[in-house]
Amino acid sequence: MTALPTGPLSLGQPLRFHQTAFVVRDLDAAVRQWADELGIGPWSVFTMRPPQLHDTVYHGESVPFGIRHALAWSGEVQFELVEPLEGPSIFADQLESIGEGPNHIGVVVEDHAAASANVFERGFVPLQSARFGASEDGLFAYFQPPGISTIVELIHPPSVRFAPDYIYP
Repeated sequence: MTALPTGPLSLGQPLRFHQTAFVVRDLDAAVRQWADELGIGPWSVFTMRPPQLHDTVYHGESVPFGIRHALAWSGEVQFELVEPLEGPSIFADQLESIGEGPNHIGVVVEDHAAASANVFERGFVPLQSARFGASEDGLFAYFQPPGISTIVELIHPPSVRFAPDYIYP
């Protein structure tokens, strides 16, 4: 696995994406299909909802939400599959409007606050965010870039993760 760029962004610095994510209706079936038919895996599957998620925000409002997600690597690209569970989310919105499919691309950042401020200054619209991890110091935030039809996620991984629900295969 290649080390990911983690430095803080400065205005005008390109983002270095490493993750592509898809929304699915049935995470367990999708994990098996992506592994068995595409050869991507192993998948680590997690359930994230309060109390694992903190400071949950959706379109500027503090509201709880929950998701199940799975992560796997294929070469230097991390794939994420996301199934919404409860509460409003960009994932539930997508399932209701256009169904399953691509949702966002993600980039790891060292200084989440500075990176978020940077993309906001560039005109990106904040959509959803939360704090996560067993250490409660992980952060993710989703933004809609101006004039581009994909969502961008800024990720600051937690220093201590929860154990996955399961790994497949």
